[in-house]
Amino acid sequence: MHHMNVNFTKHVNEGYQLAEERAARYFTSLYNQVRNKSYVPALTEDIQIWKRKHVRGYSGVSFFSRGKKKPDTRDYYRYIQWLNYTGKLDDYLDRSVSYIYLRDLGKTLDSPVTQNRIQRTVADLNKHLLKSTNTNKGESPEFMNLAGVYRWAQKEGTEAAVIWLFKKLRSVASHIPEGMSAEHAQRKLIKIILGVVLHVMDELGDAASPGERSRRLDEAIRLGYSYGLTYPFIDDLLDSQILTLQEKAQYSDLIRSALLSGAVPELGVWTGENVKLIHYIHSELTEAFEYIKQHQSPDTQQTFFEQSYVFFHAQDIDRVKALTQPDYTNEELYIPVILKSSSSRLIARSVISAPEDAGFEERTFFFGIYNQLADDFADMEQDLKDGAVTPYTYYLQYHEQRPDLINPFELYWAVVANLIRSVYDSNAKVREVILDRVINGLKRFKERAGAEKYNKTMGMFAAGFPELNQLIQKMVRKADDVDFFDKLLRDRMVEHLKNDAREQEDFHTTFKSARTLINSELKFVKPQGITAMKEQLIDAANYSLEGDGKRVRPILTWVMGVYEYGLESEAIIPLLRSLEYMHTASLIFDDLPSQDNASTRRGRETLHQVHNSATAELTGLYLIQRAIGEQASLTRFKAETVLALIRYSSQKAEDMCMGQAMDLDSKGKNLTLEQLNMVCFYKTGVAFEACLVMPAMLAEASEAEVIALRKFAYHMGIAFQIKDDLLDVEGDTDVLGKPVGKDVANNNSNFVSILGTEGASKEMWEHYCLATEALQAIPRNIPFLKHLMNYVVNRER
Repeated sequence: MHHMNVNFTKHVNEGYQLAEERAARYFTSLYNQVRNKSYVPALTEDIQIWKRKHVRGYSGVSFFSRGKKKPDTRDYYRYIQWLNYTGKLDDYLDRSVSYIYLRDLGKTLDSPVTQNRIQRTVADLNKHLLKSTNTNKGESPEFMNLAGVYRWAQKEGTEAAVIWLFKKLRSVASHIPEGMSAEHAQRKLIKIILGVVLHVMDELGDAASPGERSRRLDEAIRLGYSYGLTYPFIDDLLDSQILTLQEKAQYSDLIRSALLSGAVPELGVWTGENVKLIHYIHSELTEAFEYIKQHQSPDTQQTFFEQSYVFFHAQDIDRVKALTQPDYTNEELYIPVILKSSSSRLIARSVISAPEDAGFEERTFFFGIYNQLADDFADMEQDLKDGAVTPYTYYLQYHEQRPDLINPFELYWAVVANLIRSVYDSNAKVREVILDRVINGLKRFKERAGAEKYNKTMGMFAAGFPELNQLIQKMVRKADDVDFFDKLLRDRMVEHLKNDAREQEDFHTTFKSARTLINSELKFVKPQGITAMKEQLIDAANYSLEGDGKRVRPILTWVMGVYEYGLESEAIIPLLRSLEYMHTASLIFDDLPSQDNASTRRGRETLHQVHNSATAELTGLYLIQRAIGEQASLTRFKAETVLALIRYSSQKAEDMCMGQAMDLDSKGKNLTLEQLNMVCFYKTGVAFEACLVMPAMLAEASEAEVIALRKFAYHMGIAFQIKDDLLDVEGDTDVLGKPVGKDVANNNSNFVSILGTEGASKEMWEHYCLATEALQAIPRNIPFLKHLMNYVVNRER
């Protein structure tokens, strides 16, 4: 373990003690308000004022609104369209953005500067949402897909950071162990990143130069990830049952040591089934920890570590509580909640080295417990099942035996009253937004739990303030216009992440099963009585076909033909064979000493190494002829369609030959990006185009659809080639099944040599976006193609 800096540790411990004392004073104030009911008159008055806008009688507006029935708020696009149709969209966005400024940015709403920023954000959101509802055909919002995020990065000049983030998020998702929710972990991590980015945007304002804005946002993305990583790999992991009790204690000690000393200790000795997971997490968190330290200014570093320790230690105190322990005091239940709920948001500002802002710090400190109590109320049933100690679960368990226990639901209302009256000085806009949020939370709980369970819950928690509760429940029943955009986004994101995970699993299952089918159909059977020379050709062809090929091209054809166009699998088997025969022939030719002179292909020696160049050349020709024969065997389709397909196939084969000739001619030359795109398309893109267009031809798809498929294939092919070029520099020979550095050795121009590694990555993602956007023109949703593009840019071979 690292030697701890005594002064550093002392400051961090003192910081926790001061925060704890402050939280104790805050709790005492709330406790007294609950005991003497002093919050009730003020809150009653505030609700009475608030309801004037939300509980309406008959009016022309309400009649108009009923003309189009309100859709389920989880139906993203229809709900946005309904809000616009009824004239409610601006108010909806205004309260949603205002709440983010309150909760996440710690602002007051009485500042003209803040109001101006809110109105501009609302106007931009309104414009964006109305545009997306008209163009996205019910798909996920563009900011929830990689192409949409990358387009934002291009506007802000943060492409490198976003590409880095994509890779990191993919890695995290693949390391979330069973027993933890991958969707929940990803959502929280993304939420933290967005929060940090919002803080930086707010700090930058309008005066920053484009270069400074790009630099700061790049840093914010990386800082947000580095801080957000603590949620899945510290909080969620320690809350789960993945680690043993001994491992949890060892891991907690490691985290505590890092925060108290400012240096990450060595991992030490770990055994058991979680060794690989812990090694990965330790490596990622160490990298994140060091990045944050390097980007902290001397003035804010101490504050960052103090707040981080407050958050971790308060969480740890809560985490070790047991629901079977009957004698926790009110202070023991609530003070850690106040500490962890406030410090988590304070960190989001200190992590970016923002200057000290006493108003922000004070508002955030008082606001935190409001959020935490609202979340704990919503999660109460699950927390009870998990045996987790929260103010709600503990009250449910012991309130009959412990009359001294404070009612958390009543304390929640005292917090609401305190925020409106004391923290925000009875600001009308704050009252409006906070009460909107409160009533929305109860409505959502009622909808989720059902009326019977909701009424039973209210009967237990609201018995101590019957008159106020009567007013509150009237608002829950009758109040309107209390929905929030961030809740809509949360629901949509959870749904999107779950759906994306299902689609990805389907993609891999389909890919694997189709590859198995195709592999079983490729091998040539040697008829009896053939000549020795023909037998040698067949053996050579089978040797090349039996290599560990990805079979992307025939798989793509099979999926499009069978899944999208409803063609019979057996009927298109000859087409699948022909595509793999043609592709394998092209690889044999590429590998020849007269061309790329490759020694390894598909994890084994190239064909000319095993035999000789002449045999390799003849085997390539043999495979091409067999491919044409297979295409002529598509007997279940119209003869004129098959003839058109063969003509098209021969044209694409010509194009591929031209592409290889262009590639050979370019050796030693410095190509322009435009020239390289052309070579790449003819070498790689035309084959992907054929895989998409041929099944469309057999299905007699429309010309418009074929054009869209060609456009998709063009950009997919270039993205595929750029990834190949990147792997030739960064890849692993054992994983790739072929040597790396081949293009440099052959003096070939490629995307990396022209653009550099970072530039090539940006160009790949540009073509990823263009391919994804091309799918919009196809009159059907094809998840396989979306995930195929993800495979193309993320593959390791």
